[in-house]
Amino acid sequence: MSKKIQYDKLIRDRIPEIIEEAGKEYEIRELNDEEYQAKLKEKLQEEVDEYLESNKPEELADILEVIRALASMHCEDIDFLETIRKKKKDNRGGFSKRLLLIEAEE
Repeated sequence: MSKKIQYDKLIRDRIPEIIEEAGKEYEIRELNDEEYQAKLKEKLQEEVDEYLESNKPEELADILEVIRALASMHCEDIDFLETIRKKKKDNRGGFSKRLLLIEAEE
């Protein structure tokens, strides 16, 4: 008899299919909007932590996937976020110059 592991975390859409293909049992439920947004925020933190630990670009891709899902919760798509990003970059710049602010007058 195999041991069951408690996860209680947001998973990608195809994970149940992958578990089934492996011949294993699972339990899932669909989240309401409030639960979904909370779990997306948890997942974002999880993916950021994984990136900070590993420094792997694959983790950045996971972060982007969560950001896309969060954007859709706000009835916006990634293009809307990209427009905001570009506007901020035009007004304040990006991070390509690698500048570190040591101090500034108030």
